[in-house]
Amino acid sequence: MNTVLGRAARGLVLGCLGAGMLCTPLLAQEPQGDTTSAKPYVPVPLFQSTVPLELTLHAPFRQLGKDRSPDTDWRAARVSYTGDAGVASVPVRVRTRGVWRKNNCEIPPLLFNFVKDSVKGTPFARIDRLRLSMHCRNQDTYEQYVLQEFQAYRVQRLLTPLSYDVRLTRMTYVDSERGDTVARRWGFLQEQDDPFAERVGLMLVEQRGAGPSDLDPYESAFFGVFQYFVGNSDFSIRELHNVVLLYREPYHVPTARDFDWSGLVNARYAKPNPVLKIRGVTQRIMRGYCAPAEEYEKVFALFRERKDAIYALYRDDVGALMAPDVVKKTLEYLDAFYAIINDPEKARQEIVGACLGGAA
Repeated sequence: MNTVLGRAARGLVLGCLGAGMLCTPLLAQEPQGDTTSAKPYVPVPLFQSTVPLELTLHAPFRQLGKDRSPDTDWRAARVSYTGDAGVASVPVRVRTRGVWRKNNCEIPPLLFNFVKDSVKGTPFARIDRLRLSMHCRNQDTYEQYVLQEFQAYRVQRLLTPLSYDVRLTRMTYVDSERGDTVARRWGFLQEQDDPFAERVGLMLVEQRGAGPSDLDPYESAFFGVFQYFVGNSDFSIRELHNVVLLYREPYHVPTARDFDWSGLVNARYAKPNPVLKIRGVTQRIMRGYCAPAEEYEKVFALFRERKDAIYALYRDDVGALMAPDVVKKTLEYLDAFYAIINDPEKARQEIVGACLGGAA
């Protein structure tokens, strides 16, 4: 079933996943209707370039700074950019998102909602919604965190095609009510879950409860090792916290997202869950589900093969945007990971033998 299914078919998954049960029996039922006539996926223009995009967001930032409730309202805004004919703009609705950030950031990260007909012929063609990751506070240190998280997504893409599309943006934020420039900082745009699933040709699973036996063995091993690699403990496969679950017959596949609380980013506000009993987010801890030992060996081989390419990301044009001391510390952090996977006994103790066999 390597096709994109609609919400009706997705309900088959919702009806059977839970408590470590596979959904194969229900998913064996073919969806109603003709799925062979579905149009092939056509990539959206926004993510076809790696060149940073210059954007200006005109929005009511004073109001957005007050939008802290779980269900915030959409606010009218517009995004300006320089096109072939000069400066152009498109209308967009924005609202704040996140949980911790809504209570702690000067302006929480934003979700964009475009008007379909208004984006034709623009960089946002065929896009409905986008996530904008931005600085939590208008300080250079917090801008570095954004670049660090963007790099984590780039590393993920080097290792697996099942990773989100992201586009670096140079954002200028203008208060639409007062006309003041609020900030000019680096940010990045990220595709939403449904377009991601459509792009990779798999089905999005929204039901919680996935256990070790539900997951593809290799993908489960990769997921756990990647989270260990970036030093991220702020996730839960079972609860779909910072995890997106896809279905590729006969297994489910977890994809990691949201790395701002990882050791790789090492944000000053990031604190590990006290239950984990680790001293800080830079202390790696294996929280992925268990998989056969041979699958971990495949994953370790992949990381070794891609090591030079991963390190090169911190020496290219994006790496040049980062502070030299941040790059240095990051590469040292990655060195520590490679020292573990290149030592069979340490790899067994820290990763393979430390996996979770139950709920996580």
